[in-house]
Amino acid sequence: MKDNGQLREHVLYLLNGDGAHLEFDAVIKDIAPKLRGVRPKGGEHSPWEVLEHLRIAQRDVLESIDSPNHVSPDFPSGYWPGSVSPPNEKAWEQSAAAFRADLKALTEIAASPSRDLLAPLPSGEGQTILRKLFMLADHNSYHLGQMLLLRQLLQ
Repeated sequence: MKDNGQLREHVLYLLNGDGAHLEFDAVIKDIAPKLRGVRPKGGEHSPWEVLEHLRIAQRDVLESIDSPNHVSPDFPSGYWPGSVSPPNEKAWEQSAAAFRADLKALTEIAASPSRDLLAPLPSGEGQTILRKLFMLADHNSYHLGQMLLLRQLLQ
C-alpha cells in the first residue's frame, strides 16, 4: 500500500482516545482502590474485570498482528479475569501499565510507514492490521464507556 499518512493519523486519533473516544487514563484515574473489585448492584462486572478484559483483548490483538503463530485465548472465558477483585493494589497498576505499553506498541505499528495496514495478516483469516486496529478502537471505546459508568455508579 502506498503510505497514506492521513489514514494513519485517523487510526491514531481513534486509538489515542480523541474525539468521541475516551482516553484510558482519564477514565481509570479516579477509581478508588476499595471500589476496583466491586460490582454495582445489578452489574455484571467490576472495574477490575473490565480493566483486565481491556488488557487481555488488546494484548491478543497486538500478538495476532506480530506473530503468525499466535493462538487467541478461549472465547469468551479467556478474555476475562478469574476474579472480581485485583489480588492487590499493585496488580491494578501492573494491568494499567501493560495496557498502556501495548497501546503504545499498537500506535507505533499504526504510525509506521513500513507497515502495510491493508496487507492480509498471515493468519489466513482475511484480517488486516487496519481491520484489527479499527476493531480494537471500537472495543476499547465501548469498555472505557462501561468503566466510566461503573466509576459513576460506584462513587
